[in-house]
Amino acid sequence: MDILVKNLSYFRSSLQELLDTNFPEKAYDSNFISKRSNWAYKAYEGALQGKNNEEEAEKIANSILFERLYFSKFNTVLQVIIYEFDTYFMDEELRPFALRMLKECEFVFKKYDLTDDFAYSTSYDYLYQDLKNNITVWLKNNLIP
Repeated sequence: MDILVKNLSYFRSSLQELLDTNFPEKAYDSNFISKRSNWAYKAYEGALQGKNNEEEAEKIANSILFERLYFSKFNTVLQVIIYEFDTYFMDEELRPFALRMLKECEFVFKKYDLTDDFAYSTSYDYLYQDLKNNITVWLKNNLIP
């Protein structure tokens, strides 16, 4: 039983760390975290029972644990803010503002097919510019006198 708790806890902690850092909008979704962690652990356990080595089993589990969690909308918004608008904010204000702007920019993201490798596509540059323009308008309407 301790092994189950330890391994399940490991996958839960790994997912929680990723969400806290890159997907704060999902970081408090306990249902999502529980389901993903359980699926990953079951895949890990099944892979070990299927005679996969530890490394292969963890790779299989991580593919389930982190599925569709490679491209972060939050990190993209944060990058735009850091590179384009950092003079408006103190360092400790950047992440909270990015989280707020994530909600304000959701309609921008809907224009794009956001796959795991989207950040390496030519469309990423267009998304970046659209986000920059949207944040500029928001700042002019809400913060800049």
